[in-house]
Amino acid sequence: MRVSFRVRGEVQGVGFRRFAAREAQAFGLAGWVRNEPDGSVQGEAEGPDPLLARFRARLAEGPPFGRVEELDWKALDVGSSLPHPFEIRR
Repeated sequence: MRVSFRVRGEVQGVGFRRFAAREAQAFGLAGWVRNEPDGSVQGEAEGPDPLLARFRARLAEGPPFGRVEELDWKALDVGSSLPHPFEIRR
C-alpha cells in the first residue's frame, strides 16, 4: 500500500523530517518526506498496511520538541517507485 501524508503544527525546525525518516526506516518503509513552504511537512510512504498503521501512529505523536495538530493521510492508487530506504528531501 502507498499513502500520502501531510502534518501540520509545530513540525518544522524540530527535527520532524529526521524523526519521520528514522521511524519509516525502522519499519522498513519506502518513501520520502520534505518541508513545505506553508510550514507543514509532506511525504509519501509505501509498505504493508500494518506497518503503515504503526508509522501513522508515530507521525501523530511526533518528535519530543514538535507538536502535531493535524495529520492528513490518504491512500494512493499508484505503482511502486518510491525510494528505499526512506529519504529526506529538501
